[in-house]
Formats: sequence, structure tokens, C-alpha cells
Amino acid sequence: MADTTLMSIPGQVDPVPVARDITPRADGRVDLIGLPRPRIAELFAEAGLDPRQAKLRAKQVYHWLYHRGATSFEAMTDIAKAMRPWLAERFVIGRPDVVEAQHSSDGTRKWLLSTADGHEFEMVFIPDADRGTLCVSSQVGCTLNCRFCHTGTMRLVRNLTPGEIVGQVMLARDALGEWPRGRMDVAEVEDEAEYTADGRLLTNIVMMGMGEPLYNFDNVRDALRLVMDGDGLALSKRRITLSTSGVVPMMARCGEEIGVNLAVSLHAVTKDVRDEIVPLNRKYGIEELLAACAAYPGASNVRRITFEYVMLKDKNDSDEDARELVRLLRKFDLPAKVNLIPFNPWPGAPYECSSPERIRRFSDIVFEAGISAPVRTPRGRDIDAACGQLKTTAQKMSRAQRDREAQAAAGREAAEAAPSPAAAP
Repeated sequence: MADTTLMSIPGQVDPVPVARDITPRADGRVDLIGLPRPRIAELFAEAGLDPRQAKLRAKQVYHWLYHRGATSFEAMTDIAKAMRPWLAERFVIGRPDVVEAQHSSDGTRKWLLSTADGHEFEMVFIPDADRGTLCVSSQVGCTLNCRFCHTGTMRLVRNLTPGEIVGQVMLARDALGEWPRGRMDVAEVEDEAEYTADGRLLTNIVMMGMGEPLYNFDNVRDALRLVMDGDGLALSKRRITLSTSGVVPMMARCGEEIGVNLAVSLHAVTKDVRDEIVPLNRKYGIEELLAACAAYPGASNVRRITFEYVMLKDKNDSDEDARELVRLLRKFDLPAKVNLIPFNPWPGAPYECSSPERIRRFSDIVFEAGISAPVRTPRGRDIDAACGQLKTTAQKMSRAQRDREAQAAAGREAAEAAPSPAAAP
């Protein structure tokens, strides 16, 4: 476990996390994952390379890290053999450790991950017919205390670093086998045709995992810049969505400095109800939030803002609520789409899910007003991977249980891989 104490937890009204030091690596090496190419060049120069050599090596290493998915310097075949041990002595290529991987009956996959200093968090991959979406976490725990959300019952431990955020995308590509293949051990001229990858399963990213992304703004921004970099992971910003509960002062910066699609966890249309289920509303009210949405850079009918709305029985699901939602969106002239989310229950939850009939009626009212309001199909409920259910499995399962399950899974895989007696000569 880390040798640092938990971050102090602010109150519900204005929950602003305080940055906290991360336990340094015991071996003193610097993790390159999460660093932009200019910073890698600076580190190489500080370690003794002349500036020109440092810049060249940084370009090569950056390519191997983010375009090729290399996990060791030895794999970097266009870097001189004598240079690779020099790099390995001073630097490391980090990935979050996989503690546990789960598969849902509907194809959803969830990973319990661990940071180098021993804190655990989760990410989820949701495959669909025409896309594959990775739900990425930005914090270990959360400070917002939204009452319908299981993650909100956790204490906030710390922010994730840019490397730990982008590392989730890289781990997903590892698991899906989606790094480009081909040779890179010839000269320094690269033949693009040799390492292109078609038909990727991971097509979209949503910053909707554990934590509030806009309370870890700098690290989220730096990580997503690596994801969007054409020389890095090269995912279009139009395929990335950041979800916020309504941290109004950071929303304009998000549009200007990151430029990805915006999703807002609205969940209620009256002050009393939203104050109850999204306590941040006591600081930044609904009208202030919607005004910030209307001013969000890049919002248009082509790039609509998504409003997430969890359906809670007898709390926010009436015909009057639906009509008030329409009125608010029209008042601020918002290019909007409303995602209606059936509440995903968890032990001790204070709410119940609205009935299918009530959800359908709510959707019809919004649709009839000319605003798209699809009902999201719950995914991954059987492995607690659905919206609002993420809470590190470490809090629900002992280490011994996880070890036993891992051994059992390994045994099953070995049995499946072994030839059947009938096939033996």
C-alpha cells in the first residue's frame, strides 16, 4: 500500500480536490508514459545525451510508446542495441497493473487496475455493432457524493496522473490486440504500409469512469492530448467525450484546451431534487450550468451536448419533469441530446429504477418536442460495470478471493488449451 495518507475530503458544497504527492518509484526511474515528446527529449538531455541526440531518441521512443505500444526498450528495434540498456537503467514504460479482469454476459469487459503506488481503480470496455467504447477513470474514488452513484460512496484517494489515464487506453489496446504490426528494425525511414491496423474494436473514449474529470483538469487534458496526437494514439477528438457533473468554472477551458465532446450529468430539472442527488448543484445551479453549456466552445447541431439523465422512480421521472427539461433546453437554445439511463441498482442504494413504461413516456415527451432522447441499454450490470456502478472490487472482494479466482481462471484456460484425448496420436 502507498506510504502516503489519504487526501483530505472537502465538503459536498464545493468539493475541490487538493493535489497530493504520489509515492515515488523505489528504483528512482522515471516513467515515460504520460509525457509529451518535448518533455521526453528534456529528460534524455538531462540524463546525458546531447540535445540533437536527445531529440532524435525522443522521437523514436515516443513513436514506439504511443503508436506501436512497446512495453520494453528492448523491443525498440530501430534504436541501437547499446542504447537500449542505457534507457532501461534510467526510465520505465509504465502501465497500470491489472488486478482482475471480468467479462459480462453481454460482452462488456471491466478491469480492476492498480497504480504503481498501490491504489486501485476501474475501467470498462463496451462493444457495440458499430463501435467500441472505453470508459476511462480520472480519479481513484470521487468527491462529488452523487446519491445515485456507487462510485460516489467511495472516498477520494487521489487524482490519476496523465500516464495512468492514457495507460488505460494503452492497456485496452493491449487486451484487444490493436497495436499496429510490422517491422521497424530497418533504418529510420518508416514504411506506413507495414504497420497500419484496420478494423479496430476500440473506436471511442468516454471520460465517464471513476471521478470528476474537471477536478483533475490538467492531468486529463495532458492525457487526452496524447490520445488525440496524430503521432501518438491518433484518436479524433470527435470520438472522445468528457462527462462532468457541472464544474462550471472549468467548462470553457475544457472546450478551449481539449475540444472534445461534452456530456453533462444533469439528472434533475428542479433545484430541490438536483441538490439532493447531485450535491454540486448547491454550488453551481441548473441555470448557471446550462448557461455554461450554451457557451461551450464548438457546440453546434453537429456536435450536440449530451445530457445524462438517470431515471429514478418517483423522484425525477414525471411528465412534468420531462416538460421542464424541454423548457430548459429551449430557453438556453441548446444543441442537445438527452441520454435516459435506467438506474443501475447497487446494495444499499436509496432509489429504485423507474418502470419501463414511465421511462418510455418520459422519452416520448422529449422526442415529441424535437429533442433526441434515446433510452440507454444497461450494459455490464452482472459485473457491476454499468453506469453509476463502478466501485473498486477491492472493497467488495478480499485479496485471497481474487487470488483463488485468478488461479481457477488460469486452470480453466489451461484445460481449454490442452488437446483432447481423442486428438492425441
